[in-house]
Amino acid sequence: MLYGEQNAHLRNIEQALGVDITCRGNELLLSGESRNKQQARAILEDLWQQVQKGQDIDHHSVDAALRFLDRQKDDMNGSGKNNGGGSAKNDQPTITTRKKKILPRTPMQADYIAAMQEKHMVFGIGPAGTGKTYIAVAMAVAMLEEGKIERIILSRPAVEAGERIGFLPGEMRDKMDPYMRPLYDSLYDAMAADKVQKKLASEEIEIAPLAFMRGRTLNNAFIILDEAQNATRMQMLMFLTRMGENSRMVITGDPSQIDLPDNSGSGLVEASHILADEENIGFVYFSSRDVVRNKLVAQVIKAYERRKQSKKT
Repeated sequence: MLYGEQNAHLRNIEQALGVDITCRGNELLLSGESRNKQQARAILEDLWQQVQKGQDIDHHSVDAALRFLDRQKDDMNGSGKNNGGGSAKNDQPTITTRKKKILPRTPMQADYIAAMQEKHMVFGIGPAGTGKTYIAVAMAVAMLEEGKIERIILSRPAVEAGERIGFLPGEMRDKMDPYMRPLYDSLYDAMAADKVQKKLASEEIEIAPLAFMRGRTLNNAFIILDEAQNATRMQMLMFLTRMGENSRMVITGDPSQIDLPDNSGSGLVEASHILADEENIGFVYFSSRDVVRNKLVAQVIKAYERRKQSKKT
């Protein structure tokens, strides 16, 4: 099933669930406590289903399956019905572009995808490395290819992270490139490079600095505001009211990385309070548990979170 890296994947499952897995030809024998064996079986069956669908299995796949099982255990513990069985990732929402299929790698990513499928305005809030921007761009590409929207608009506040890079030559897109690079990276991962360039040239994909959004009404568009923690309160209100007919809007940001001057409040933080109870607006909050980069990134975020909490007390 998991040839090549099979042993490493199985060892990860053993360590996570406290079971022993023995390979005998094409069979896997599980030993350990009954509940742990049921959970390991659910993980292995989930991975096998992915293989049968033609999906490659790597350490990210195993990690994702374990994360979804953790969510399932948390849900069952809350209801008092945790029997440890069942699939780890039943019927999770996915994003399919012509280039690739994007599967959620954490339960919160699954909630985020579902929110974007159901609601026209979604806030993705949380630390770096949780896939907020990547998934939003992938969803925008999928909807453009399906003909559900006519263009993608990518925006970011042009705020430097603690250092000034000075005057930048060239046209507006050239000037914005350093700020927009993460969005470009996500675009190229979801869509073929030649198609990205073609759609940029035809303005089906548009790079729009936040400061230049005033006065526009954006119809039939998927609009993404990235690094929204660096939008001022006035900029955030201006941006949110640009939304036109048949449009989708996703706002992403990390309130722990605000680069605004001390005397100006974050529009993202304010919006998360003002709009929290509004119908048809989705809020998805990521945490260090949802980091899908190098595991050290999660450790760094947790360490900073502990430091912040200790200062409060």
